Amino acid sequence: MTSAAPVSLSPSRRAWGRFRRNPLGFWSFVVFTVLVVLSLFAEVLSTDKPLVVRYEGQTYFPVLRDHAEKTFGGDFETPADYLDPFIRERITQDGNWAVYAPNPYGPKTLNYFAKLPNPSAPSRDNLFGTDDRGRDLLAQLIYGFRVSVLFALALTMLGVVLGIATGAIQGFFGGKTDLAFQRFIEIWSAMPELYLLIIFSAIFTPSVALLLILLSLFGWMGLSDYVRAEFLRNRQMDYVRAARALGVGNGRIMWRHILPNSMTPVVTFLPFRMSAAILALTSLDFLGLGVPPGTPSLGELLSQGKANIDAWWISLSTFAVLVMTLLLLTFMGDALRDALDPRKADK
Repeated sequence: MTSAAPVSLSPSRRAWGRFRRNPLGFWSFVVFTVLVVLSLFAEVLSTDKPLVVRYEGQTYFPVLRDHAEKTFGGDFETPADYLDPFIRERITQDGNWAVYAPNPYGPKTLNYFAKLPNPSAPSRDNLFGTDDRGRDLLAQLIYGFRVSVLFALALTMLGVVLGIATGAIQGFFGGKTDLAFQRFIEIWSAMPELYLLIIFSAIFTPSVALLLILLSLFGWMGLSDYVRAEFLRNRQMDYVRAARALGVGNGRIMWRHILPNSMTPVVTFLPFRMSAAILALTSLDFLGLGVPPGTPSLGELLSQGKANIDAWWISLSTFAVLVMTLLLLTFMGDALRDALDPRKADK
């Protein structure tokens, strides 16, 4: 009786298997993914508006639409303040009920009925305390984490697109094209990035889009060098020569043949690039050159912690979130690097 032939796995499945066998990297990926997905639903997890209100036989969804105070027995036409003890009593008694978010504060919520002065230490009302403006710190961390991660993803994707495009052109054509790009990169990388950010911040209104454009202008050069090296190596391979002999065009050779075989440094680069983007945004926010005022930001919270040394909970919780995020990305990057290393034999 002949034994069945062993099943041959694709390189990507073998790499995934090696990644899963790295418990630190794999569980870092799981935890990071869960945190990112939860942050996308921040408006449900942390908001000062009830998710559902059942009042006098009518059902309301304040999280989706503002309702006047008069709707719930108040005296004014202004939007209801659901932290007001009077409104809370009206919507939760006499057969009425309301479903609140797990953290009943939004990123800009100011609790005018707070019992402690601001910044206040962690308490039953504010689990992580409040900042110097009276905003709930847990809400600030949730929304600030989301802003940092989404900004890092966008900046990483822009850097990947620009880095792959420039690196592919340099490595595939070589010669004068490569020489011209290398001289341009040397000049461009010598530009004082921080000074340019300060100048543009003084000229233009601060915005996430402006910050994304400015940082993406400098964030592609590191990956470009890796892609260039891969294209320089792969363009000499037999499969590229065969494609040329068959009359395949340069664009198709680059896109369909060389690029798929040059993606290892690109994929390995992603977690580390995201870490650098999060650190860059946090640093700029700390200096007051980042996102517009009022936007939840880890850097702005660190700046508050520096200005309020006695309010230890601000800097401690923000630092913990930042370190946890960077550690998860670093562990993921190390695991990806090992999983995609062709010298790593499957055990």
